Amino acid sequence: MSVLQEISQNVKSIKQLDYAVLARRANQIQKELSQGVRKPYKELIDLCWGDPHSMDVKPLTFVRQVLAACVYPELMSSHKLPLDVRQRAQWLLGRCDGGSVGSYLAPTGIPEIVQRMSESIRRRDGGVPCNPDNIFISPGSQWSLTVLVNNEAPLRTGILTPVPCHVTTIMSIKSLGAAVIPYFLSEEHGWALQVEELQRALESAKGGCNPVALYVINPGNPAGYVQSRKSIQEVIQFASEKRLFLLADEVYQDCVYGKNSEFVSYKRVLAEMGPPFSDTVEVASFHSVSKGFMGECGLRGGYVELVNLDPNVVKYIFNLICKDSTTPVLAHFAMDLMMNPPRPGDPSYPLYNQVRNAAKHQEHVVNSLPGFSCQPVEGGAFVLPRVFLPPRAIQKAKEEGMQPDTFYCMRLLEEMGVLVSPGCEYGQKEGTYHIRYNIKNKLHFITT
Repeated sequence: MSVLQEISQNVKSIKQLDYAVLARRANQIQKELSQGVRKPYKELIDLCWGDPHSMDVKPLTFVRQVLAACVYPELMSSHKLPLDVRQRAQWLLGRCDGGSVGSYLAPTGIPEIVQRMSESIRRRDGGVPCNPDNIFISPGSQWSLTVLVNNEAPLRTGILTPVPCHVTTIMSIKSLGAAVIPYFLSEEHGWALQVEELQRALESAKGGCNPVALYVINPGNPAGYVQSRKSIQEVIQFASEKRLFLLADEVYQDCVYGKNSEFVSYKRVLAEMGPPFSDTVEVASFHSVSKGFMGECGLRGGYVELVNLDPNVVKYIFNLICKDSTTPVLAHFAMDLMMNPPRPGDPSYPLYNQVRNAAKHQEHVVNSLPGFSCQPVEGGAFVLPRVFLPPRAIQKAKEEGMQPDTFYCMRLLEEMGVLVSPGCEYGQKEGTYHIRYNIKNKLHFITT
């Protein structure tokens, strides 16, 4: 008997993504282009992933200068680097044993950096206290799900999860043996999160699993919405009433574009609501250097802040963190640079601020195309426009064994050399079709 037959059924149940088929074909097309095969286009444009640097979006100069000086300290003797860059690199290296990025770190991170992170969070939240002991740095946030899932309970752990939702989150939940309880965001109302839909989803889970947590994404991925303060209050009240743990994915908090949109953290709204909510509702808030404004995906740095958790639970989380290797040193440094960027008066501030203010959104371009409809993009890094496909295209997709929006994406790839993701990967109401693409890249397929 093959040892592979002993793999967990939870892992076996994970299906191949439709994107994988598109990605394989994209690789083939790239190879054909390099061999001189004639196509209607000269290059392949990948708009799928939120990895801006892989698509020629330049990294922030300040961030790379500081990291370069930390890796090669001899650069700090050169006056080609701004003074604030050299000072920051010197301070960061001073937090490492031996003044080197090659040294080990404590499992919970560099204390001085965690302290500075807590101060940054306090400023963000208008003075709401932030305890550094409740901040945990890690290579990603998915590990936190393992704390919630109890595979020894009579009923599977259930997590309410939005539709649409990023596919890797869904896969992580299922691979742990937990049940996904889908709740639909209202596309007609700008992808609004409605409490009535949360109630419907919770009722649908009765008897099938034990709902313990509510996962929310703000700003949205893949739909690009930003929750209002009123909406967050309603969600907190619902979580309190139903005794649900709130998982607040807030990694795009620095990417807000809507004229009337403002990011307000779940923690801040919770604190402003006062008792009993502020004392009892449990929240985990996530942020990262890869999905935030910096877009440093390869550095793999993130954190979770825990609010109102029982100290005994926090102790177990500490043990969970300690059993794994620590987050890379450069990821810690990147966290500090993200949360404590140059300030007015610093030599690096003008360029940093110029790049930060350059972000634009482009849903109005999509809405000008026949067969497309896109809700206003308020924040995040992606757009999820609806595609209205003719009956013949839907029938053709069925004949080829594809979802209709996957079929559309394949045609777009073949005929125009543009790689986007089908909406079926993220969840959508039956009878609707969508595509997802990254708004940080040029929309070549629109102007072709």
